[in-house]
Amino acid sequence: MNPMYAIVKTGGKQYRVEEGQTLLVERLPVDEGASVSLETLMIRGEGDAIAMEASELTKAKVEAKVLAHERGPKLRVAKFKPKRGYRNRNGHRQSLTRIEVTKVALGATKAAAAKTEDKPAAEKPAAKTPAAKTPAVEKED
Repeated sequence: MNPMYAIVKTGGKQYRVEEGQTLLVERLPVDEGASVSLETLMIRGEGDAIAMEASELTKAKVEAKVLAHERGPKLRVAKFKPKRGYRNRNGHRQSLTRIEVTKVALGATKAAAAKTEDKPAAEKPAAKTPAAKTPAVEKED
């Protein structure tokens, strides 16, 4: 049996996630302990069910819980131009968020989908036609 997984996009990067997995992503603007919904690009469900179309992906849900906000390792950036006396050294630490994927769901069940299809669409009221203009009457002398 194939495990259920999804490809999600956050912070300009794509990740393959499964339920219960923890990962580091770019800083998310939410508090620790909060739940966040991730943008789904593809999801593989039970068996061979794969959802890649936009209409199917709107029903798919990938939710994660924010565990902590962290900082990445320090990166050193050195610039040097020979024969010009130019030397520059900088450092950078990326802000990251550690999340745990709590839910990967392919969407509504068939029973729920059938209920929404059975409902009749609301009928639109008849369009109002503009009043016909009366022709100008010529005056007789």
